[in-house]
Amino acid sequence: MPLTHPAPRKLVHTRAIECKGYQREDGLWDIEAQLVDTKTYAHSRRNGGADRQPGEPVHHMWLRVTIDLDLLIHDAEAHTDAGPYPMCGDITPNFKKLAGVKIGPGWRREIAARLGGIKGCTHLVELLGPLGTTAYQATGRAREARNAGKPATKKPYQIGSCHVYREDSPAVLERWPQWAARSRPAAEEVAPPPTPPQRREGE
Repeated sequence: MPLTHPAPRKLVHTRAIECKGYQREDGLWDIEAQLVDTKTYAHSRRNGGADRQPGEPVHHMWLRVTIDLDLLIHDAEAHTDAGPYPMCGDITPNFKKLAGVKIGPGWRREIAARLGGIKGCTHLVELLGPLGTTAYQATGRAREARNAGKPATKKPYQIGSCHVYREDSPAVLERWPQWAARSRPAAEEVAPPPTPPQRREGE
């Protein structure tokens, strides 16, 4: 573990999120995500019944969105294998409302409008965050190949998104030289103009 050595402790809860991107034979892409919550101890279920055993999922939920290279969602589906209540999975048909939404600017706003609050499931909605970034990662090279040779009319979304992609970084100069900010001498490094000689009285 690259983190500092922790204090004495015991594992209580694990949340595992896995996202995958698939290129389909029909030219579309499937982006899938699943979330699994488990505990290391037996505990009673919210709705009664037999106790949930260590390692038995408290939440196990799935999402799939089908997109094109413009990141437009053509179809979406969700499924709940495990939840605290039997009714948890009843809301999954609502995730079809993502069809027609584009992953990009305004993505979280669109999610909230269609699936926020009582219109969705907290954990499935949370899963849409990493699913969205996985869509970018999975389709990135294919989008670059499609756009190769086309004049860039819009600044790449990555620029300014993190410290590596600041406008004057070597990474931006390498990938997008036309959008890179050329380095300029700092103000303190610029030599001040020479001071004209002062006239003495009588000159």
